[in-house]
Amino acid sequence: MTLALRVPDELLARVPAEQRGPGRDRSSVRMLVSRGTAVAHHRFTELPDVLRAGDLLVVNTSPTLAAAVDGALGHARVVVHFSTRGDGGRWAVELREPDGRGTTRPRAGGPRGAVAALPGGVRLVYEEPVSADGERLWWVWARGDVPALLREHGRPIRYSYTERDQPLSAYQTVFALHGRGTDDGAGSAEMPSAARPFTDRVVARLVSRGVQFAPITLHTGVASAESHEPPYGERFEVPEASARLVNAARAGGGRVVAVGTTAVRAVESAVGDDGVVRAARGWTELVVTPERGVRVVDGLLTGLHEPEASHLLMLEAIAGREAVSRTYEEALAGLYLWHEFGDVHLILPEDKPHRARCSSNFP
Repeated sequence: MTLALRVPDELLARVPAEQRGPGRDRSSVRMLVSRGTAVAHHRFTELPDVLRAGDLLVVNTSPTLAAAVDGALGHARVVVHFSTRGDGGRWAVELREPDGRGTTRPRAGGPRGAVAALPGGVRLVYEEPVSADGERLWWVWARGDVPALLREHGRPIRYSYTERDQPLSAYQTVFALHGRGTDDGAGSAEMPSAARPFTDRVVARLVSRGVQFAPITLHTGVASAESHEPPYGERFEVPEASARLVNAARAGGGRVVAVGTTAVRAVESAVGDDGVVRAARGWTELVVTPERGVRVVDGLLTGLHEPEASHLLMLEAIAGREAVSRTYEEALAGLYLWHEFGDVHLILPEDKPHRARCSSNFP
């Protein structure tokens, strides 16, 4: 799905919400709420008032890695973006080059057998492209301790629309299990940013209103900032307890609302043909499109995506093309802010009678 609109530069969120004025915190963003083509304007702090008892939020616990590291390929200066940890010492990486403004621009990966030299004696040997359709991401053999490299020399991946470097803490969500990304390199190259506005206070208010949380993990790789490619395979886990929470919410008539497209991809990868979610882990290649549809997710809390972004296909699968187009027109007219430090969009189903959804296979 491509939207026929242009996002002006002044609507690109350049710094985190808490840095945009005194008295602000992460939750100081706006929230566009859409139910079909009906759109309402809210503050994010009103989320507990918009949701209802029995609703379930599916949240991603993946921590964000300091995934950008300076290095050299021959005599050329490069920046390596570590995208996804593979098996047996392999990593999927994106090679970039410095643009002189603190950010980077695209650079071809490879060629096969090329060696990138990084601090601490780490060497990356280029093996093969991740996809036969492009050479942006490559599988490399890593010689050396990559998790230690990221801890000591890495920094968060920063894109050109941001104003300045931010500490890694600015890219962690309240749900991130930080210990999981420090020992083996497991974590996300890019922040699961839909959850960024949550604070302890907002979470406490949601719990007090009867909204539950189901943690999942999906380690997101490096997105294509220029060509908006569909997502590659990513590691995920839906624990048994979270699978049961999803099934129970659906059986009880609650709405399953994914916090971020990563949460959609994970939970939709764990549902069977019978509509029951079961514990699952491993790699998912699932791409949620209008043709595939969604089987479990009723709603989605997400950021505002570029008009060409592949994520819009997922939004269309959940809300429908007309609803997505209407919402984005409203976001532009309302001067909402885009990207990971920007405002958010809550997609909910159109109001219908509160009715439980049962399954004879419910465990």
